[in-house]
Amino acid sequence: MPAIVLIGAQWGDEGKGKATDLFGEKLQWVVRYQGGNNAGHTVVLPNGEKFALHLIPSGILTPGVKNVIGNGVVVDPSVLLSELRGLEERSVDTSGLLLSADAHLLMPYHVAIDKVSERFLGNKKIGTTGRGIGPCYQDKIARVGVRVADVLDESILTQKVEAALEFKNQVLSKIYNRRALDPRQVVDETMALAEQFKHRIADTRLELNLALERGETVLLEGSQGTMLDVDHGTYPYVTSSNPTAGGAAVGSGIGPTRITKVLGILKAYTTRVGSGPFPTELFDEWGAYLAKQGGEVGVTTGRARRCGWFDAVIARYATRVNGITDFFLTKLDVLSSMEQVPICVAYDIDGVRHDEMPTTQSELHHAKPIYETMPGWWEDISECRTFEELPKNAQDYVLRLEELAGAHISCIGVGPGRDQTIVRREIV
Repeated sequence: MPAIVLIGAQWGDEGKGKATDLFGEKLQWVVRYQGGNNAGHTVVLPNGEKFALHLIPSGILTPGVKNVIGNGVVVDPSVLLSELRGLEERSVDTSGLLLSADAHLLMPYHVAIDKVSERFLGNKKIGTTGRGIGPCYQDKIARVGVRVADVLDESILTQKVEAALEFKNQVLSKIYNRRALDPRQVVDETMALAEQFKHRIADTRLELNLALERGETVLLEGSQGTMLDVDHGTYPYVTSSNPTAGGAAVGSGIGPTRITKVLGILKAYTTRVGSGPFPTELFDEWGAYLAKQGGEVGVTTGRARRCGWFDAVIARYATRVNGITDFFLTKLDVLSSMEQVPICVAYDIDGVRHDEMPTTQSELHHAKPIYETMPGWWEDISECRTFEELPKNAQDYVLRLEELAGAHISCIGVGPGRDQTIVRREIV
């Protein structure tokens, strides 16, 4: 049975939570495989209830689905416990959530360093969320990180924290003029939090592979998006992990030959949070219109999203680097009541047309969109449930995006609700 990867095909915030929730009843497992609480998913249930998730997979809202926070995730213990409490207070069963023993713990010193170093960069800042994600991944790669399994042995945890703070306290106090952290206090606080999640720690790679051998279906849910991938995104304005499909195998412990489908989530226009190049960004009334109609505010950060027209160069790029087999196009309804809808089909860089992603950071910064304009539609499409029910101009827009992106648009979101979806081809 399949392992299916679900990834953002733009800069994140495409509506991955809606897609996961839609397929929930056909899945047995949902796995978060990278990132931390610097990203989030919004899910709206049929009864109108809205949930904002940050660390926990969207499958937690579907009864009977087992959820995993994989080894590729960095976990802030206090955020995890706060999110669990919030769900339980709303009568969501969280007993099926497992936490990989090999996931890395986000420590207080990661947050402290993230905040002061970003302020220190001034106008050269990357635009991080200040939640310590980057410094935590730095420690992971430097092989000085604290893993979830370390809370099962306080002596090992103490050794690791003391070793980390021996250097980091020097950085905090002597470079940034901030207060040094007490290693004993950090260990005690971490151990106290761990008492509340120890029972969830598991060898999740084993559990997931056994599940696949039993014929169960596993959805690997990425956070953020392709263009924020540390290797394949708009570096250095990226996240510190691999949201792309390749990261799903590494961040879950499921081998790549197990993955049978890659579902890319595309917004019918484009948004971005944080700093960095954004060729189709709008600074006029249309940018404000998309932001207002689309409710474009970050789920986790609360930051306003930058808005622009659909970028087919990015969509094609995402199809290739992820091996996307199907697309889920979200927020098509936001474009209703527009006389014309532009699509960026290529870039103009210093007078030269580029149909594919530029090679260098400098080229992308200088890229100007080349637009193709399609006729809009005035009809309210929120009640449409088949492709044929969409206005002809909306159908043509979808088919043109499909042609430009290079993969089949199998699902279309026409509203925020779980049921406000057109399914052209079954994914699961």
